[in-house]
Amino acid sequence: IQEPLDREIWVSADRVKIGQVMTNLLNNAITYSKDEGNITIKCNQFDKKILVDVEDDGVGISKKDLDRIFERFYRVEKSRARHKGGTGLGLAIVKHIIEAHGETITAQSNPGKGTTFTFSLSRA
Repeated sequence: IQEPLDREIWVSADRVKIGQVMTNLLNNAITYSKDEGNITIKCNQFDKKILVDVEDDGVGISKKDLDRIFERFYRVEKSRARHKGGTGLGLAIVKHIIEAHGETITAQSNPGKGTTFTFSLSRA
């Protein structure tokens, strides 16, 4: 059962670690967004879970790369990035943090249209 979010959301999680997750996902969304693009954060509340979406309308990720983005040191081809840098560890760390909470993270993308990362957290 989905409920509207008209009040605070309480989850069972490490505040600092989930802050790292959000920082990484937002930095990636900014890096791979189009100029004057949009980034949206959505929270969906269910009986025992919260689903958090971080969505951008940027360049997107190919299916070939999407299957590997959570691997350590994996980087999508350089032509996709506007800024140099990155170690290929960010999304691997994000996945590790979410899984350490006993939760899951997924990514959906359409090249040229954007990417959405969705992760779950347990309600407190």
